[in-house]
Amino acid sequence: MNGITFRHAVEALGCPDERAHELFFEAHKVRLELRGRAVQLCGVVNAKSGHCTENCKFCAQSAHNDARIDCYPLMDDDQLFASSEEAARNRAGRFGIVTSGTAVAERDEIERLVRAIERIAEAGDVAPCASLGNVSAEVLSRLKAAGLTRYHNNLETAQSFFPQICTTKPWSESAQTVRTAKKLGLAVCSGGILGMGESLAQRAELLEALRELDVDSVPLNFLNPIPGTALAGIEPIRPLDCLKVIAVARLMMPEKEIRLCGGREKRLRDLQSWALMSGADGLMVGGYLTTSGRAIEDDWQMIRDAGFEIAGRDAPAGSGVLTD
Repeated sequence: MNGITFRHAVEALGCPDERAHELFFEAHKVRLELRGRAVQLCGVVNAKSGHCTENCKFCAQSAHNDARIDCYPLMDDDQLFASSEEAARNRAGRFGIVTSGTAVAERDEIERLVRAIERIAEAGDVAPCASLGNVSAEVLSRLKAAGLTRYHNNLETAQSFFPQICTTKPWSESAQTVRTAKKLGLAVCSGGILGMGESLAQRAELLEALRELDVDSVPLNFLNPIPGTALAGIEPIRPLDCLKVIAVARLMMPEKEIRLCGGREKRLRDLQSWALMSGADGLMVGGYLTTSGRAIEDDWQMIRDAGFEIAGRDAPAGSGVLTD
């Protein structure tokens, strides 16, 4: 099924609020037809925190910002495995190991990550994923051999807007890492952060780039301005605009996984469940990186209340295989 054009995407993102419900309904119909009623859950661990040399304005882990966070080196494989078990208890089908910095490059860190991924894959409770920056094809191949199933690397925002958010690395590096991971046969998760001051056309530009890269999962984050970061004082994105992005992402990429991630609690507020009826078919649950999420029981209840079910780990997209 072909998605809507870039031009139509920009128009939909700017639709009047009184017509937004029509947009949400169209996206919901596509989601039910192609993705079914199952909601895919994932969890992450902030495996290595802080001291990042990049100057991303939104990031509490950047050494260029003054956010107060806990900074620590890479967790050991016992800690990483324990975090994966917690994700499994939260009924997540996937578990992501996330590290700060441009890329994991030190040999001892890579070996530790390989051991952790092997243990998680062998246990079989969650599918191991990783977000380790712009790593090489050699590192990705090692991780895949250890059992890595999906690699995550956000584009963050549109290429045309990226220089206003980060000037220490090029946008193209992340896009190339996505291509490398796909070439190696890994599934790829890549999305961005909405509400950083970008235009409607730039929101559509980000989604168009993700469509062209043919990513498997699209995580949508909404900026939660953190004190001490360069974007701390920005005006937050409105709940209805968050929902419009979700709906347009579904209509542009009908068969892809559209996952609701960081910032959803604060930016959507009472409209969180609407995301599931506006095209989203996935949720990140538990904590994020430097911010906490909400109680897992509340997310489970939200899914049930909206008429959906939590997907089993091995349920293929659109299969309708459920665990409840």
